[in-house]
Amino acid sequence: QVQLVESGGGLVQAGGSLRLSCAPSGSIFRINDMGWYRQAPGKERVFVARIAVGAVGGGTNYADSVKGRFTISRDNDKNTVYLQANSLKPEDTAVYYCFAHVRLTTEAVYRNYWGQGTQVTVSS
Repeated sequence: QVQLVESGGGLVQAGGSLRLSCAPSGSIFRINDMGWYRQAPGKERVFVARIAVGAVGGGTNYADSVKGRFTISRDNDKNTVYLQANSLKPEDTAVYYCFAHVRLTTEAVYRNYWGQGTQVTVSS
């Protein structure tokens, strides 16, 4: 139905930067918003950032832990969302999951879909 293809994870030293991307595909009628969660080893999945998607929108929200360091953006032409992560810290190490709040062409409701996750490792 919907696939979210993530890329951009990797290993980086503390203070470095990475850019994650997420591109949805499938029988999509409309996307309400997209964003990222992360899950560190042994911990729950937690919210990182979200952005409203579409011709009108662009509003963003961030977790307090990443404010001022991470920036979420969108390219509506490419239907892709990006997470620019700067000043990375070891505590940012986690699997980052893209999500999208999507209405399919075959349904009248919005549902959340998730990507497979991409590993971000920050060494000290």
